[in-house]
Amino acid sequence: MSFIPTSNTHATDRPRRRRAYLASTALVLTAVLTGCAGAEAATGALQASGSTTVAPVAADAAEALKAKGLDITVATQGGSAGGISQLGSGQIEIALSSKPLSDDDRKAHPDTEFVPTQIGADAVGVIITRKVADAGVDNLTKDQVKGLFEGKIKNWKEVGGPDLAVFVYDKEPGRGTREVLDKFLYGKGGKAPAPPQSGNYAVVGGNLETRNKLKSTPGSIAPLSTGFIEGHDDLVAVTIDGIAPTPQNVAAGTYPMTRPLFMITDGKPTGTAKEYIDYILSSKGQALLTEHGYLTRKQMGM
Repeated sequence: MSFIPTSNTHATDRPRRRRAYLASTALVLTAVLTGCAGAEAATGALQASGSTTVAPVAADAAEALKAKGLDITVATQGGSAGGISQLGSGQIEIALSSKPLSDDDRKAHPDTEFVPTQIGADAVGVIITRKVADAGVDNLTKDQVKGLFEGKIKNWKEVGGPDLAVFVYDKEPGRGTREVLDKFLYGKGGKAPAPPQSGNYAVVGGNLETRNKLKSTPGSIAPLSTGFIEGHDDLVAVTIDGIAPTPQNVAAGTYPMTRPLFMITDGKPTGTAKEYIDYILSSKGQALLTEHGYLTRKQMGM
């Protein structure tokens, strides 16, 4: 199943609380990732939306549950921040998030009882093209990563690579990937400076878009879930200060850009939402995380 960030707008007058309805209604399960503007979810479907990192697992789990007679729609509108906002506005029942809830999230939606359930973990890699890696760039220091994303390092030869211009694909604010990168480079609560005024800098959204942009630009660099480059040998996750984003390093906490993956509900999950999340926490559901290159709760010592 392919994943395309959605741009459809859910009706703002949808009832804020549908959990009781979903718990008492016999539903037919479908996992749909909609990519058409203005498309509406099937009537009565439980809706999950948000992170393009969590979405593949969420959609596969929904597909696996078809036989149980549930109806679940999975979308990727606005990334983690978008999912949290939609949940707070009562537009969806589950927010998919690759970033922890912040105080700002809670303050923005004081009437929402956010309850996060961690389903696994992921590593954010600093991803470059094979062309750059093969020419000598297989490790970057923290200061070099900062210099690249701030536009101060403009050519790969400055960090031991080829004579090739650097093109930065950065994540838009609110994306879990961007938050992890900013925390690594600028500390907790730190923010990146204003984007460089350069024709070699662009902001991208979801993981698939990021990967496609990297593939199409020989001198590019971007932050991206390492699970999204598995099987794509033309892209490389460099080591950071000599530490690779391996499952062992992520689980041990030695790799610096690790993030939890969440499914967030308004209040304790019940009915369809509970059955759905419980499945993802089961051995079959956790196997889906492994398939997509993420770490399971067990691997994280949970």
